[in-house]
Amino acid sequence: MEEAEEIFKEFKEHSVAEFFKKNRQMLGYSGKIRSLTTVIHEYVTNALDACEEAGILPELEVTITQLGNDHYRITSKDNGPGIPKKHMGKVFAQMLAGTKFHRFIQQRGQQGIGCTGCTMFAQITSGKPTHVETNTGKGKTYIADIMIDVKRNSATINNEKEIESPERGTKIIAEYKNIAFTRGDYGAGEYIRRTAIANPHAKIIFKDPNNQRFVYERAVSVLPARPTPGKPHPKGLDVDDLVSYAHSSQERTLKTFLVKSFDRMSGAKAGELEKKTGLDFKRKPGSINWEEAEKIVAAIKETSFLAPSTKELKPMKEKQIREAILNVLDPEFYSIKSRAPATYRGGVPFIIEVGLAYGGNSGKKANGDTRTEIMRFANRTPLLFDSGSCVITKVVNELDWKRYKLKDLENIPLSIIVNMTSTYIPYTSAGKTAISNESDVYREVQLAIMECARDIKRYLSGKRKKHERRTRKQTLVRYVPEISRALEDLTGKKKSDLELKFMEIINKKYGDISLNGEEPKEEEHKPMQEDRRLQGIEAAQEDLKKMQEEQEAKENEDLED
Repeated sequence: MEEAEEIFKEFKEHSVAEFFKKNRQMLGYSGKIRSLTTVIHEYVTNALDACEEAGILPELEVTITQLGNDHYRITSKDNGPGIPKKHMGKVFAQMLAGTKFHRFIQQRGQQGIGCTGCTMFAQITSGKPTHVETNTGKGKTYIADIMIDVKRNSATINNEKEIESPERGTKIIAEYKNIAFTRGDYGAGEYIRRTAIANPHAKIIFKDPNNQRFVYERAVSVLPARPTPGKPHPKGLDVDDLVSYAHSSQERTLKTFLVKSFDRMSGAKAGELEKKTGLDFKRKPGSINWEEAEKIVAAIKETSFLAPSTKELKPMKEKQIREAILNVLDPEFYSIKSRAPATYRGGVPFIIEVGLAYGGNSGKKANGDTRTEIMRFANRTPLLFDSGSCVITKVVNELDWKRYKLKDLENIPLSIIVNMTSTYIPYTSAGKTAISNESDVYREVQLAIMECARDIKRYLSGKRKKHERRTRKQTLVRYVPEISRALEDLTGKKKSDLELKFMEIINKKYGDISLNGEEPKEEEHKPMQEDRRLQGIEAAQEDLKKMQEEQEAKENEDLED
C-alpha cells in the first residue's frame, strides 16, 4: 500500500490553457468541418462586437484559402476600433482575459476564450503563430506574430514592428490543419449567410476556397442601439450569488447594497424584504451569512417586482426579423412574436423572439424534398452545431404540432427562427453552440412558438375553407354551359342569356369568376387533400341542382302564364 506522500508526488497545478488544450472539443474544435466553422465564428463575432461597441458600421472580409489537404489559411479583416498594443497578448493568447465576462452587458462573446482558442488551435495543428495587424486609428499599424505559452497561459510575441498606415481595424491571418471546408448546412459559408441575415447593418464579404466571392451588402445604415451595462434582477437570484455580491460590496448598509446592486429593487421593496426576514438591513452587507442569505432569497421569491429592465437588452426586433424572412425565405405566410422580458437563474434577464415562415422558400431542401428547418440564434449569432442538446430544438421536438394543422413536421415547408437575447447566454459548453435547458428559457421559447403556431393554424384553416369555396365555384361554372344548353331547348331562351344569368347568381354568391373558371389575380395554392376536394365538388353539385330546380320552376310558371 502506497503512502500518501508517494501518491501526491505527482500532484501538479495546471493552467486553464493546458486544460483547454487537452479538452479542445469543449471550445468547439472537434471534427474537421466544425473546427473550421468555430474559427470563423470566433473571428466574426469578435469583429462585430468591437465595431458595434465603437459605434462603427461593420465591414468584414473573411477569406479561406486552401494550402493543401485539410490545410487552410484563414484571413479575417474588419474596420473596427483596433486593439491597443499593450492588450494584444492578452486578447490573442491568454484564456479568460477580455472585456466581456465581468460585465453585465449583452454581447456575442462573453467568456474571454474565443480568440485565444483560435490561436491555440492554429498552434497545435500547424505549429505556426497567428499573424495580427491592428490599427487603433492613430496612424500606426502594430504588427506581430503571437503564440500561446500553454503552461503559463500567457503570450509569446515575435516579429513585432510598427508601420505608418491610415487604415483602421484588425487583420488576422492564421493557418490550420485537420480542418475541412464544406458548402453544407454546417459549413463556414452557411454560418456567414445566417450572420448576414441576423445583422443587416453589417457588410460581409466572404471568399471561399473555390474562389467564389459572396458579398452580403448592408441592408440598413443604422447601427443597432448600443446595449448598456445593467444589473441582475432579484427574481431567480441564487443564495450563492447573493452571498458573493454582498461580500464583495463596498456599500455601508445591506439596504443600500440591495437597492444599488439589483434591477427593480427600490427602497420600499428593500424595506418590505426587511420586514419579511426580520433581519437588520442597516448592517454591512459583508456581514450576512448563508442562512441569512437564504431568508432574503426566500423573501424575494414571495415579493412581486416589476419585469426586468430591457435597457441592457437589444433584441433583433420584429422589423428586422420580418425583413430577413421576406428577403431570404419569401414565405406564403409568416408570424413573428416577441416575448416580454423574463429572467433565469441568478436574475439574468433575457428576451425570446420567434418567427415561423410557411411555404415559399421556407424549410430546408434535401434530395428534392423540403423539410422543416430550425434556425437558432443567440444575441444575433447563428448556432449551427449540437442542435440536439439545445433547448430550442427540445421545445420544437416536444411540441404537439398536430394541434396546429401541421401533422408531418419533418416534411413540410416550415422555417422556425428563434433568437435568445441576454446579457449572459447559458451555453451548454465553452464552444457556444447550444443553449442549455434552463426551465425558464424552455417555457418562454415554448410560449413564443405556440403563439406563432396558432397564427399558422388560423391561416391554414382559412386556406382550406377558401379552397373548398373555390372548388365549389369552379364546379358550378363547369356545369353552366351544359345546363344553359338544356334550358335553351326547354324554354326557348338564348343560351348566352342563360349563361349570363347563371354567372350572375354564382358570382353574387362566391365572387367574380369567368366562364373558363378563371378568377381575378389571386395567389395559387397547392390542392388540399383529395377527400376535401371531393367534398367541395359534391357540395357544389348540390347547389347547382338546387339552382336548376328553382330556375325550372320559375320557367314553368312563365309558361303557364
